[in-house]
Amino acid sequence: MSNTYQTEVAKRFTIYNSLFLDLPFDDIYRTGTLLPILSSACQNGFSEGKTPKEIINTFFEGMMSSNSTKEKHNLLFQLVQYIERQVVLFDSIEDAAFEKINDVKGKGTMNALISRAENDKKKEELIKKLRTFSIRLTLTAHPTQFYPGNVLAIITDLETAIRNNDLGSIDLLLRQLGKTAFINKEKPSPYEEAVSLCWFLEHVFYKSIPDILARVLRRLEIPLHEWDNPNLLRVGFWPGGDRDGNPFVTHEITMSVSDKLQETILRCLYRDVRKVRRRLTFKGVEPLMLEAEKGIYKTLYGGEKVYKSKEELLDVLLKARSIIIESHDGLFLDLLDEFILKVNVFGLYFASMDMRQDSRKHDALWAEIIEVTEGADALKKFQESSEEEKIKKILGYKKLPSPKSLKDEFHQEMLESISSISYVQDNNGVEGLHRYIISNCQSALHILEVYQLNKLSLAPKGDLTLDIVPLFETIDDLAAAPQIMEQLYTNKTYAAHLKTRGGKQSIMLGFSDGTKDGGYIRANWSILRAKEELTKMSRKYEISVVFFDGRGGPPARGGGNMHNFYASLGDQVENEEIQVTIQGQTISANYGKPVSCTYNLEQLLSAGLENHLYPTVENRLTDEQRALIDEMADISYQAYKEFKSHPQFVPYLEKVTPLKFFGMTNIGSRPLKRSKGEGMKFEDLRAIPFVGSWAQMKQNIPGFYGVGKAIAEMEKRGKKDQVVKLYQDSLFFRSLMGNSMQSLAKSFYPSTAYLKDNEVYGDFWKLMHEEYKRSLDKILEISDMDYLLEDNEVSRNSIAIREKIVLPLITIQQYAIQEMLDSGKENAVLQKLILRTMFGIINAARNAA
Repeated sequence: MSNTYQTEVAKRFTIYNSLFLDLPFDDIYRTGTLLPILSSACQNGFSEGKTPKEIINTFFEGMMSSNSTKEKHNLLFQLVQYIERQVVLFDSIEDAAFEKINDVKGKGTMNALISRAENDKKKEELIKKLRTFSIRLTLTAHPTQFYPGNVLAIITDLETAIRNNDLGSIDLLLRQLGKTAFINKEKPSPYEEAVSLCWFLEHVFYKSIPDILARVLRRLEIPLHEWDNPNLLRVGFWPGGDRDGNPFVTHEITMSVSDKLQETILRCLYRDVRKVRRRLTFKGVEPLMLEAEKGIYKTLYGGEKVYKSKEELLDVLLKARSIIIESHDGLFLDLLDEFILKVNVFGLYFASMDMRQDSRKHDALWAEIIEVTEGADALKKFQESSEEEKIKKILGYKKLPSPKSLKDEFHQEMLESISSISYVQDNNGVEGLHRYIISNCQSALHILEVYQLNKLSLAPKGDLTLDIVPLFETIDDLAAAPQIMEQLYTNKTYAAHLKTRGGKQSIMLGFSDGTKDGGYIRANWSILRAKEELTKMSRKYEISVVFFDGRGGPPARGGGNMHNFYASLGDQVENEEIQVTIQGQTISANYGKPVSCTYNLEQLLSAGLENHLYPTVENRLTDEQRALIDEMADISYQAYKEFKSHPQFVPYLEKVTPLKFFGMTNIGSRPLKRSKGEGMKFEDLRAIPFVGSWAQMKQNIPGFYGVGKAIAEMEKRGKKDQVVKLYQDSLFFRSLMGNSMQSLAKSFYPSTAYLKDNEVYGDFWKLMHEEYKRSLDKILEISDMDYLLEDNEVSRNSIAIREKIVLPLITIQQYAIQEMLDSGKENAVLQKLILRTMFGIINAARNAA
């Protein structure tokens, strides 16, 4: 596969990259000619121990000695723009070669799993599992997509041209790329974020999901129209409903986004029904297909709700199906069955929206409700009472005050937002929005506060058609989660609600904030332990628990190779569904094209099914292995806590890294941090800019810090052999270390080595560099590898080329940072240079935030 990668990707990039020199833009030949010289100077300079300032200044002396500072900086901006477009070209070439560099028909695909199940006489068991299993990918509004929509469209077209070896089109698209801005002038609104993600729903998921299902069902000889688990592969949607720390999401936005989702699926269905009707021109069938077509059209464009549910549309289609079989020998039945499958899977909602808000906001809302309805004394008494008394008080409420009676406009909006759930469910169906997620959930009270708000607002006299989903994020909250859920399961009111929801409880677990709080090993281990204990607690009360993983792109936020992670979960973790967030770069990189989306969806589906069908010792941790990981997690946690409590930790993030510039990138609608205060507090920092800042510095602290310390300490305790055996025997631990290798492989400490001599930050830099070297050495030792990602040549080659492409960007960014640190002054031009370099660095990484 490595040779294939070199031929299909590396060499093609070299060839097509030369086309940039012929583009008709000012100074492009000079820029393209000077870039290789700068790139070489960066490689040689860092290997010789030079600082970014020395490398850039030496480059200027050799190439532009007589030019002004302004002219020199202008060249740097031109180089940044040139490299950004090189990254786009490389992305497109790699995407075009996807099927050749990935085994799309081998291990991890559904075809391979079905063949294995058939050989092992497990076909019926597989079918049984498929009828209850579910994969739910939730597209989030988190701002990690640094490519504007128009650039993503060029990448898509460029990939097609490269696949077809269409040199003329490639040349034209590169010209377009040269004229297209890579930066949004303004932040997108939450609605605009939703519209951009609808593109992926319409052009990728609408194709990939039915394609996978149809192939699987036909292979298993299950009629498509009879398939009774439309949720086997489904999509969730956060834009328009995710209010956590985003003051710009309103109830009007929620309703508008739900309308947009319905409009998008109806547009897809209308296009398809017209194609199907062109074939089904038979007696008795054509009138029904025409009825379906007109009904969809009127619902979409005519302002008339002909179809209020997917069942009404399916009823017409199934009548047509019966006539085709009875009177027309089943002609073109497969076309109709595929269309029926799409209607069944996507309904009239396309993707299920989630509503999300921080628990502290609900606390404040209830405080005002009590004060408005009962007075200040009652509020004071409530605040001084026990949690049990608070729960009793809140559940005793029979009616909420009107939104207008509240003084706080934000609280008015919260009640209006809850009311908007009715609008979505009435128009798109209950599946259109059936969950309310509570961020920063720390108690049973937090869950019951939300339950009662929604019950009184949406269903005061009937059953609440909404799942209340706690999100446990910090290490302490993860540890407390089982007891919190037991408190809920034994609460009569909540237990009755769960019964109406089919005895199912969804629980979300936050990898991003977990890692930010507790470090890499402790966060991942705490989440696995929490899942096991929550499974045990839920089974005790006969509740079916579903885990929803809040993951980001990089390993530091739960990303990396997710397939291995889900394949590694043993039978002590409930395995009815896999639910996971995907966002920004992860969407475009892993699910941005039908071929990559199909491949990665199948890998996830196969991983979950294989874990059930073929439980192995690799998937089930022994008591000895657990004790070992627990010991390592404690060591790692202590190391990370000491590092996090270093007096320069927050100042370094604020004054040295590009953290503050994330708010200026205009890639998302959310503020940089949750609080409105001017000062920067660690607890208020969002995980994305936190992790992204370390990625920009090529230090990737959250993805490995404490790993080396843990392994080294185990060696001191005479347990290194046990750790080596753990790596060999446990898929969970091997996946954990493998993903950490990715973080290490994307690190480059020579670019910031100048900081070791800084009076303020020198010791802090040495501390992180020491742990980087230790983690690198120790991971290689326990894995018996000579170099990082030795077992994954494609990833290793991809990372190596990408890092080489952006090395000049890294150098330019650090040059600007070093200049300002040395002078002690802010500089508008250098700040803009830092901001401009961020896009290429993060785009090249594909999962850096």
